[in-house]
Formats: sequence, structure tokens, C-alpha cells
Amino acid sequence: MITPKLDPQTTLFFLCDVQTKFSFAIHEYDQVVATSNKMIKLAKLLGCGVVCTTQNTRALGPIDPAIDLQALGSLLLGNYDKTLFSMLVPEVLAVLEARPTINSIVIFGIESHVCVLQTVLSVLSLRNYAIHVVADGVSSCNAFEIPIALDRMRREGAIITTSETAAFQLMGDAGSPMFKAFSRLIKEERERTKMAGELLLQGRQKVAQNLLDSEIGGGGFLGVRSAM
Repeated sequence: MITPKLDPQTTLFFLCDVQTKFSFAIHEYDQVVATSNKMIKLAKLLGCGVVCTTQNTRALGPIDPAIDLQALGSLLLGNYDKTLFSMLVPEVLAVLEARPTINSIVIFGIESHVCVLQTVLSVLSLRNYAIHVVADGVSSCNAFEIPIALDRMRREGAIITTSETAAFQLMGDAGSPMFKAFSRLIKEERERTKMAGELLLQGRQKVAQNLLDSEIGGGGFLGVRSAM
């Protein structure tokens, strides 16, 4: 499949399970919330629909209220609770089926190695969509899980991107009437984007290297319980 161009008219955003009960368990959780809000603002500006899920709300609580879903209005296509780890529950599949022009999905949320990974694999199995994973917008309870999950998703056919890369791809043209507002959004988010990159992406590289060094030294990986 040739990767289609990211276009607001043919792209949906998936916000995966960024819930209040995860706030003390997830590595750099606040940075995931910050990037999620950036993506919500981008969706509102460019007119991208957003699908949101929660994992077992009764146990894990609602979507973090710090994420401004209300700002989306009709662009919020649904907020669905689930027990399935993949976001592709029947209600979400119905959203996709009702929009046959959609060819790309941009996903962010938690946990990278559980619900995000299984959603990505489910989407890829449909063979109708390119899926972009926002690397500065995903995390897990254990930092070492994240680079492993991202590598798995890349090998399976997902596009690993960043919030800034996806944003500029979706914008596409500095001559657009929306570019002034877009540029203002990027500038407003600059420091938060930098912090998320430094704390999530650069930190992951260090964790991955430390684990690789440990494995080579004969330590191996230890089993660690997920936030799930």
C-alpha cells in the first residue's frame, strides 16, 4: 500500500485511553496529556474528526478532564468505553465504515505496548488505512516498553511520527488561509512540544540503550507489571 498524503479531509485522530487513574502510573503522563491537547487543538483548527476511547471507565475513570474534548464540538465523533484492548470496537468500526473517504489515522495515548499497539495492529489488518503513531504522544507504565512497542509498530507497517511532523504534513501549504492560525498554534505549543520530546523521546533512547547494554551483559529483561 502506498502511504497516502496526510490530509485533514481524509484523516481521523484516535485518542486512546488517556484516563485519570493512569496519571500516577504512566511514565511522563503529563507530557502525553500536553501532546494530546496539542493534537486536539490541531484537529479543531484543521477540521479533523476525533475518535476517543476509554478502557473500563468504572475502574480507570474518564478521559482526563485536562484534555479539552469539549472544544471539538461536532468533530468529536464519539467517546466509547471498552474492555477490548484495541480501539476497534464495533462503534469505532461503524465510524470508519460511515466515512469511506478516510485513508489515514493518527493515534496518540496509552499504553504504547498494550492498547496503542493492539489498535495499530487491528487497523493495519483492515488494509484500508495508513496509521501514524505520534511518538511524543504515547507512553507506558514502564519506560522500557515504549521503544520496543514503537519498533514493533514500525516493523508491522505503521508510520512513527511526531506531533510536529504530523501537524505540518496536515497543514501542507504555507499559502493556506489557515496558516497564520496554524503558525500561532505551533508557536504557542513550542515549549510544551520541546519538553515532551526531551522527557519522552530522548529519555526513551537512554532507557533502550541501558536495557540493551544490560541484556548484552547477561542481565536480560525483567517482567514488569503493566498499568493495566
